Amino acid sequence: MRVLAAMSGGVDSAVAAARVAEAGHDVTGVHLALSANPQSHRTGARGCCTVEDSRDARRAADVIGIPFYIWDMAERFQRDVVDDFVAEYAAGRTPNPCLRCNEKIKFEAVLDRALALGFDAVATGHHARLTDGVLSRSADVAKDQSYVLGVLTRDQLSHAIFPLGDSTKTEVREEAARRGLTVANKPDSHDICFIADGDTRGFLAKRLGTTPGEIRDEDGTVLGSHDGAYAFTVGQRKGLHIDRPSADGRPRYVLSIEPVANTVTVGPRSSLEVTAIDCVRPLWNGPEVRGPLTVQLRAHGEVYGCRVEETPDGLQLALDRAATGVAAGQAAVLYSGETVVGSATISSAR
Repeated sequence: MRVLAAMSGGVDSAVAAARVAEAGHDVTGVHLALSANPQSHRTGARGCCTVEDSRDARRAADVIGIPFYIWDMAERFQRDVVDDFVAEYAAGRTPNPCLRCNEKIKFEAVLDRALALGFDAVATGHHARLTDGVLSRSADVAKDQSYVLGVLTRDQLSHAIFPLGDSTKTEVREEAARRGLTVANKPDSHDICFIADGDTRGFLAKRLGTTPGEIRDEDGTVLGSHDGAYAFTVGQRKGLHIDRPSADGRPRYVLSIEPVANTVTVGPRSSLEVTAIDCVRPLWNGPEVRGPLTVQLRAHGEVYGCRVEETPDGLQLALDRAATGVAAGQAAVLYSGETVVGSATISSAR
């Protein structure tokens, strides 16, 4: 089988490529150049798609003994991931750029090109199990990435290979060292890859400008001001800059964001609790299941038992216990046990 191995320059994708090659497949490595102006070096575990990353990916391909290419996906990444990220925050929603990158770049743009070039599948270093096109959680619960892969279609999953699903991160690093891969101890990327300094508010301010508005209590009382509602997300506690303490002395949290009125409503943690969630754009990508389901509402977030009802607009989820910090724009990924059965985008919660 001809396999295109997506190589980010990290340890996971390097070991994934090595395993696929060792299994006897005809493997070609490809590094995605996603930044129009890549930095020369990382800053610890922040940032990705740097010149250093592309060199690390090439060195890994040389050690494995496979051909290696760099594909320029910067324009597509800017449009489908970065611009989408900014637009979602401007609309009062909280996007997940890693999920969007998997959906639009790695398993749409890259897979489409790979199939057009005669490859049979794309292999990545994601920590998730894939058996006969069915996606399940990784053996390493702490590193499980099935949530951010839950937006993939059945067809995309049928052309994917996740070689690391049965391994822990420790085992992957040990294997990389045995194989002589120099990325064995390279730090994992974290946070948002295209915001290397971690300042999401500053990143958005440069693109959306300053738009002063009010911070209000649940009863409408004005408690403070802000420079742009896009800088907040539901469930946020820090960085509210409210001088007036609450009557009971307890901390306040962001309860809702209204982009048209440019207002942010805050209140006690108890007001964040929701048990009903409305979702749009449902996608069923797993086996048909009639039994009870669970749902994950954020990457590495808690799992909740739920009842699912299809509606004219999408899905309605009834949780078996209250969840907090549920933000519009995030994905709700549905599971039967450890197996992904579908996903949808959260539109509102109550």
